[in-house]
Amino acid sequence: MSTISNQTLADLMANARLIASVGLVDDPDRPSYQVAMYQQSQGYQVIPVNPNVDSVLGHKAVRTVQDIPEPVDIVNIFTHGDQAPAIVDDAIAKGAKAVWLQPGVESPKAEAKARQAGLQVISHRCFKSEHQRLLSHRPM
Repeated sequence: MSTISNQTLADLMANARLIASVGLVDDPDRPSYQVAMYQQSQGYQVIPVNPNVDSVLGHKAVRTVQDIPEPVDIVNIFTHGDQAPAIVDDAIAKGAKAVWLQPGVESPKAEAKARQAGLQVISHRCFKSEHQRLLSHRPM
C-alpha cells in the first residue's frame, strides 16, 4: 500500500505538468481514458504511451515513456502488473519524479525498484479520486 502523505501527494499533483499515461486506450468506457480526460480538464498534458493506438484525446501516442521528448513528471501505469517493472525502468531512465500504479496494477517489484531509484510511488489509489479529494479547491 502506498504510504505517501496527503501533503506530499497534493504537492506532487499540484506541481506536475506532464503525465505519461502508460496503457491509455481510445475507449471512453475504460478507466485509463476517463482518468486521462479528467487530467486534461485539470490542465495536465497527458501523453498516451501505447504502441497499439495512434492517438488518444488529441495527443499522438508513443511506444515507450522514453519516446516522450519533454520531461515527464508522473508515469501513470494502467497496464498489467507484470509489465510494470519495465515501465519503471523507463521512468527512471527518463528522469520522472513519480510512478503511479492505478488500482488493479499490482507489482511489488516495480514499486521497490522505483523507490530504490528515488521516485515517489503511489499505488492502490486512483489519480482522479485523489486529485478531487486533495486539490479540487486549489487552482492549478
